[in-house]
Amino acid sequence: MRVSFLTFLNVPLPEKPETEDEALLKKWKWKLRGVKKENRERHAQRCDIELKLAVARKMREEEGFYYPHNIDFRGRAYPMHPYLNHLGSDLCRGILEFAEGRPLGKSGLRWLKIHLANLFACGVDKLSHEGRIAFTENHLDDIFDSADKPLEGKRWWLHAEDPFQCLAVCINLTEALRSSSPETCLSHIPIHQDGSCNGLQHYAALGRDKLGAAAVNLVAGEKPTDVYSGIAARVLDIMRRDAQEDPEVFPDALRARILISQVDRKLVKQTVMTSVYGVTYIGARDQIKRRLKERGLTDNSEIFSCSCYAAKVTLTALGEMFEAARSIMKWLGECAKIIASENEPVRWTTPLGLPVVQPYRKLGKHVIKTSLQFLTLQKETDTVMVKRQRTAFPPNFVHSLDSSHMMMTAVACKGAGLNFAGVHDSYWTHACDVDEMNRILREKFVELYETPILENLLESFEKSLPTLSFPPLPDRGDFELREVLESPYFFN
Repeated sequence: MRVSFLTFLNVPLPEKPETEDEALLKKWKWKLRGVKKENRERHAQRCDIELKLAVARKMREEEGFYYPHNIDFRGRAYPMHPYLNHLGSDLCRGILEFAEGRPLGKSGLRWLKIHLANLFACGVDKLSHEGRIAFTENHLDDIFDSADKPLEGKRWWLHAEDPFQCLAVCINLTEALRSSSPETCLSHIPIHQDGSCNGLQHYAALGRDKLGAAAVNLVAGEKPTDVYSGIAARVLDIMRRDAQEDPEVFPDALRARILISQVDRKLVKQTVMTSVYGVTYIGARDQIKRRLKERGLTDNSEIFSCSCYAAKVTLTALGEMFEAARSIMKWLGECAKIIASENEPVRWTTPLGLPVVQPYRKLGKHVIKTSLQFLTLQKETDTVMVKRQRTAFPPNFVHSLDSSHMMMTAVACKGAGLNFAGVHDSYWTHACDVDEMNRILREKFVELYETPILENLLESFEKSLPTLSFPPLPDRGDFELREVLESPYFFN
């Protein structure tokens, strides 16, 4: 039976029109070229899926196996096996499970239901934990049908945002609920707990930013705060005010009137996500322009002017909500510029003691002359790339902190007897151990940020480069870091 997103069957080639009309022939050639490109991509996807499944078939008879990891220069961990790993697609994650099964227990059964709702997503993952449990319990018939007849039945699991993982949980939950004692049923499913726009969580903790902390769930609430919806609401408020202005005096009033009906979390999501990586005005404009084109706007000049205006407003809203994050990013960038201007790469040591050096240097040419030809090779020079050192430092520094948090959590989980897997800001364990992992990851986050991270960074710069003068540290807010310990949606 055909499952469309799995098989990726080729698109039929368009037939050549029986005409000598150059315009029609040109249109056919463009369409033919597009279909051939699409079919090449589908062929590549089929090959990739078959490769993953071939590895899975080979390993399925093993009692268990390990994923050795490499770390990059910032300390982020990546599994070494390139094809089938938990960093991969929904298919990879759906067919991987912990080798050891553990009884669900009362807590584990609850988390399995929450996890299914998270995987189904489609807005359900924005509900409170109790709302997610209610969603799962209201769809038990669909869940049982998916487990019993995944292809022949109603195929409810295909409506999930992560269908293969959703199907795996449907099977496990069905087995548990049909048993005489659901709480003693073994579960091998890794339950994910994900950070809420994790880069901004780290910035809020660094700056003790009370407003930013509340926006990214460092503060307890009845349900998770959605930072993308929060920024969209601020953008909409600004545009509504601008729309009241006289277009003769304030030309953006016309753009505001066009965009008011277009503003939602999806329009601003990519810009908010990439704000942690120092997204520029040009980058934000291009992101929003793509969203507007997807919504059917066709006038290119109007799309361009509207995306310029929307980018400006979105960055303004971000600056208002995450003022401390902006200040820290600016300070990090200024320090990096000062260092790189002396032809030195930016260096720092993570809280775990890992030395980090940004590897961005200008490339030079090395010409090799043979009897047949000249070969030009690129090689690094001794000259650092000042702009790249500056723009890359804020995101790289925060990535070195999120990797430290994950490593601290992993070590503590091992000490507590938990099985642990992680993907940057997503931590996994057995359903029965989620409460314990949640306690550990919050304690380790507080422990990480109770150290004077920015003060230590400035001190290291001043010691290693004593002849240079660095700007003072940005002001810190009055957010009480230990509130994280009581926040149920910090990771959820």
